[in-house]
Amino acid sequence: MSAPLGRRVAAEAIGTGLLVAVVVGSGIQATELSHDVGVQLLADSLATVFGLGVLITLLRPVSGAHFNPVVTLAAWFTGRHTPGGVTLRDVAAYVPARIAGAVGGAILADAMFAEPLVTFSTHDRSAGHLWLGEVVATAGLILLVFGLHRIDRASPAPAAVAAYIGAAYWFTSSTSFANPAVTIGRAFTDTFAGIAPGSVGPFIAAQLSGAGLGLVVVTAVYGPPHCCGPPHGRDPAQRTRSETRSRTRRPLISPRERHPP
Repeated sequence: MSAPLGRRVAAEAIGTGLLVAVVVGSGIQATELSHDVGVQLLADSLATVFGLGVLITLLRPVSGAHFNPVVTLAAWFTGRHTPGGVTLRDVAAYVPARIAGAVGGAILADAMFAEPLVTFSTHDRSAGHLWLGEVVATAGLILLVFGLHRIDRASPAPAAVAAYIGAAYWFTSSTSFANPAVTIGRAFTDTFAGIAPGSVGPFIAAQLSGAGLGLVVVTAVYGPPHCCGPPHGRDPAQRTRSETRSRTRRPLISPRERHPP
């Protein structure tokens, strides 16, 4: 990214904070409006889809709008030998900024709904099937983000990522946290979207495992990064050769030279 590191860090902290505020705030609002858990989850997931899509669209030109440490770690790991890629300095700056933003977002949501500003969640999420859900949710997110990059389809990323997270709310048992920073932030609110502090560590471990699995799937589908072609499987060298042949077929003499007086 061309923006200075300070601006990128600010964008990631603010974006993560607003994302958590959307998740937690919509959860509080949903529980106040309905006692039906299905309706509550629907309201929470819809708000997250719309909010995440807007935040990615708004902040991606500044920082890439990952808002997610596992995505950044995966980007560093796959591009660590590529000039201009994510560096360890970026990782070291982004991760704490996102965690701070996530905690701030949870506190902000609580404040907006007159809830205690900091109350650790009592919502226990310690179960094997929930951890499996997090592995699947995170692996799918990594496949989506890096798959779009491999096929050179970055423009639909805001809508695609938001749609995936909205779907994963429903098809995974964990309701798709898929983000260590957001997971930590949600531990600071004892509301619908909260997670007990004792459940945070296993969730993050599952997310890291899911990120690794996602990269394996990306490689299995698209091949190693150095051999990945552009959209529709066209090889850049083939495209260049084709364009070169096309140019060489064009006449290189002027009309006057072709038809001398």
